[in-house]
Amino acid sequence: MAIKANREYRNTGVLESREDNGYIVEGYASTFEPYLLFKEGGIEFYEKIDERAFDNTDMTDVIFLRDHEGAVMARTKNGTIELSVDSHGLKSKTDLGLTERSRDMYEDIAVRNYTQMSFSFIVDDDEYIDDGEKITRHIKSIEKIFDISAVAFPANSGTDIGISYRSLFDGAIEQREAERLKSEMIAKAKARLRLRLKLEEEHGN
Repeated sequence: MAIKANREYRNTGVLESREDNGYIVEGYASTFEPYLLFKEGGIEFYEKIDERAFDNTDMTDVIFLRDHEGAVMARTKNGTIELSVDSHGLKSKTDLGLTERSRDMYEDIAVRNYTQMSFSFIVDDDEYIDDGEKITRHIKSIEKIFDISAVAFPANSGTDIGISYRSLFDGAIEQREAERLKSEMIAKAKARLRLRLKLEEEHGN
């Protein structure tokens, strides 16, 4: 899988072939359900794409690929990819054309060798929500989508050239640690004060 720097990749969608004239596949490149990215130190790190995240997204030239690489099989510019947003997520309908490459892709989808969709994108606005048990990255706005892809395996979150999932949460983790240290300092200060008051009371008696 070809991972490009400064882009994010997610494979939360599903992909299915459709009985129709030509090689038509449909699916969701992304959904609005929260999904677990990883666990670390007993903390769960989630992500959720907002229902309005695609309102101003640049989708003028989105291409369809196999595993985010290789030859272009379809694109929005020539009308062979239709993208729309419904209550479930970012829906796609793709006409793979009539080439041998497209037939191979279609057959792989039809026999369920490929069942997932992934998309590459840039985030415009996000925020982090820490409820004490988990940290959730809430993606509020997506700036641009580059491609949607049929994928056999998820994007590698630990790649050196892509944006790793762990790095996305560095700021939120640092803030949580700072708040923990602050709470510990306050607790220790209160304990020292209680001890001093107790000693003063005993000494006074």
